[in-house]
Amino acid sequence: MRELTRTEAIDLVGRDEAENELPERLRADVRMLGALLGRVLRESGSPGLYDDVERLRLATIAAYSDESAEAFERAAQIAESFSVERADEVARAFTVYFHLVNLAEEHQRVRVLRERDGRPEREDAADSVAAAFVRLAAEVGDDTALARLQAMRFHPVFTAHPTEARRRAVSTSIRRLVTLLTERDASLDGGADERRAERRMLEEIDTLWRTAPLRAEKPTPVDEVRAIMAVFDETLYTAVPHVYRRVDDALQGPAAGGRAPVIRPFVRLGTWVGGDRDGNPFVTAAVTKKAASIGAEHILLGLERSAVRIAKTLTLSEDTTPPTAELLGLLQRLADADEDGAADAAKRAKVEPHKRTMLLIARRITATRKRDADLAYRDPDALLADLRTVQQSLVDAGAPRQAYGHLQQLLWQVETFGFHLAELEVRQHSAVHAKVLAEAASGEPLSTQAEEVLEVFRTIAQIQNRYGPRAAGRYIVSFTQSAADLAAVHELARLAVGPGGAVPVLDVIPLFETFADLQAAPGIMAEIVHHPQFAARLEATDRRLEVMLGYSDSSKDVGPVAANLALYEAQAKIAAWAKESGIHLTLFHGRGGALGRGGGPANSAILAQPPHSVDGRFKLTEQGEVIFARYGDPNIAMRHIDQVAAAVLLASAPSIEKRNSAAAERYAEVAATMDAASRARFFSLVKAEGFASWFATVTPMEEIGLLALGSRPARRGLSVESLEDLRAIPWVFAWSQARINLAGWFGLGSALEAVGDVDLLRRAYAEWPLFRTVIDNVGMSLAKADGRIARRYLDLGDRADLADLVVEELQLTGDWVVRIVGGDELLSNKPVLQRAVKMRSPYVDALSLLQLRALRTLRTGEHDEADLPQWQRLLLLSVSGVSAGLQNTG
Repeated sequence: MRELTRTEAIDLVGRDEAENELPERLRADVRMLGALLGRVLRESGSPGLYDDVERLRLATIAAYSDESAEAFERAAQIAESFSVERADEVARAFTVYFHLVNLAEEHQRVRVLRERDGRPEREDAADSVAAAFVRLAAEVGDDTALARLQAMRFHPVFTAHPTEARRRAVSTSIRRLVTLLTERDASLDGGADERRAERRMLEEIDTLWRTAPLRAEKPTPVDEVRAIMAVFDETLYTAVPHVYRRVDDALQGPAAGGRAPVIRPFVRLGTWVGGDRDGNPFVTAAVTKKAASIGAEHILLGLERSAVRIAKTLTLSEDTTPPTAELLGLLQRLADADEDGAADAAKRAKVEPHKRTMLLIARRITATRKRDADLAYRDPDALLADLRTVQQSLVDAGAPRQAYGHLQQLLWQVETFGFHLAELEVRQHSAVHAKVLAEAASGEPLSTQAEEVLEVFRTIAQIQNRYGPRAAGRYIVSFTQSAADLAAVHELARLAVGPGGAVPVLDVIPLFETFADLQAAPGIMAEIVHHPQFAARLEATDRRLEVMLGYSDSSKDVGPVAANLALYEAQAKIAAWAKESGIHLTLFHGRGGALGRGGGPANSAILAQPPHSVDGRFKLTEQGEVIFARYGDPNIAMRHIDQVAAAVLLASAPSIEKRNSAAAERYAEVAATMDAASRARFFSLVKAEGFASWFATVTPMEEIGLLALGSRPARRGLSVESLEDLRAIPWVFAWSQARINLAGWFGLGSALEAVGDVDLLRRAYAEWPLFRTVIDNVGMSLAKADGRIARRYLDLGDRADLADLVVEELQLTGDWVVRIVGGDELLSNKPVLQRAVKMRSPYVDALSLLQLRALRTLRTGEHDEADLPQWQRLLLLSVSGVSAGLQNTG
């Protein structure tokens, strides 16, 4: 098999203007990886595959550059010419290409972060926690700023919502390639190490090509729990304390590490994986218990290993570093409880009391993991007390750098993760609670579902008894529509444990999802805080309360523009009520990965929130591909946490609150006009007769349900007769696959047209953070859409009126966004993102054309019955590929 020529290698990844504007090292990586993929395709054993991929690739590049119908039709004809078997191979080739481009871009981000790290002149220094602290201190004073920093909370909650289209095997292969790219960076040009890395990359890309891209079966909830654990093991266990260290280094300067840190752990992890049973019958009480056990096993194993490593480094003689009386007392208590361990520690560290103590602490952590009741720690606070005794002894002995070095990192890890790793949250629909209570009141035997609901509360109590109240206790009520929906949870908990039983500690959290629920939220909260159980819990928690806001269902309910405005208004009213009532409010944002589900940059969204709605506390859901994009690499995870935490700290600055409040008042009339116009336009589409069936015809919505993405069903019923039957994820996912992205922008064009004053709207863009965030997010969403391809999807349905409505609104919205932002085209104000989208779009077009062909074949029935599985597979392959190309799903 001959080697690729340099020209062929370059051709494989394109020669368009956007690619040439990429950073040189990224461009070199993409070319190299593309050349290796080209070689794999040539060696694949499928004659002509490489040439067919090239024909379609070059045709879609030409069609992207040339807006004529002829160029686009030539590309479409090539896609139509392939047999279903060849189309399958071509779709897989483009999908692998996107995985390679994605990892090259991620690697470039990491490379840039490493190069900038620690430099005061770095471009991203302005949105770090350290910079936010300096700015806040200038407004409120050092003492107040420090108090806010030390009280700050950033609380990401991982969910198992099915939006990650990649198999775990594919993700693992990609991570191995990232490691090889790093090794190649460190090797000499043309040297043996570089050749070795490229040879191994070729082997890995060949493996990636040969790995089935689609899951054979849906993952179970326990599978989903274990997948999330990989992010913790590989990234978060060390990345989170490193963030604390970096912030403390920046604030304390040369004194850092030699005295007590000023930073306090501000990250808390949450998880719905194994606890979210709203609409998922596969999440049972047994699954929830297993999820808690898996999380505890991972964190205790991590703490155990860290304690052993620290013990090995504390080779400090009692002559140079004399122990305090408190340390000797601790050592004696540990030795009395663990004679075998004490004898072994004495042999290994005869004159090193701090090392001896840490070895015995490590053995107690092991006993906690193995459930050895005689030796186990009863809770994380007991472990923290022992570690602080060691730390104080080191300080008193004149060894502060040992006290505030790796030992401090371990303290931070225990404070952040406890013995549970992530706080397991349970979610259930309010209607389920009402049904169970009705059954209990009837006196008849309880149904299986009712017994399961009650068993969940007993499971929560068991988890709390073993791992502490923090391990599980937040209970979210979906579709909260009254105070009674919240009170029902406490009633069910009492019913579950029986008379005299120990009721678990519960923080009941309402989830307001629809437009009507958002409007009713302040009144419901004002009523529920007087409920006895709520009032008691408020007093026990220093009047702390959480309220969750759903982004996706409200957007599906009234459209993205009206939903954004309603969410802002609800937050403002709830925050004002909480402040007047002396309540420390945490708003929990149910943001998805895609723009149609509240996605987009979190830090800019935080800085656009109403006054007092953040107040140093920010909690949000992270799901699917977003989890691995934000937390899959340690460097990117640290950068993300730093950025979000900076925004959380800065959001309470008087200047930010004043700006947001003034802008909301100044543009209230604009908001009202946009709300009415966007809602009318949205309703004209989704409330049209036959819309639901038309939507299911013109998008791969039905087929998405066949993808083995997650354990949760994609719909609430057996069929989609109306929009209410459909979950928000496939609603968003399907529109993105059709290259329309309607869920993120529809109605905005009409809203802006109703305002009509471009100068006024440009001022709003400059002065009104909420409006700017909406416009920027829509610009990104529209840039990933494609009008010509969208039209072909829309034409699959026999409703020209609805198709025309969508196309008209698409054009109108794009025109207005460009006029407001400036420039000649979408994303002119974000050139880096614009180049990335332009580089990807022709290749996404290729997959879209293959998907269109499969979808049309399935819709028209123009296939032999025996070929049906192949056409379905092609469609699902293209869904996975388009997801990789667009880098967002639901």
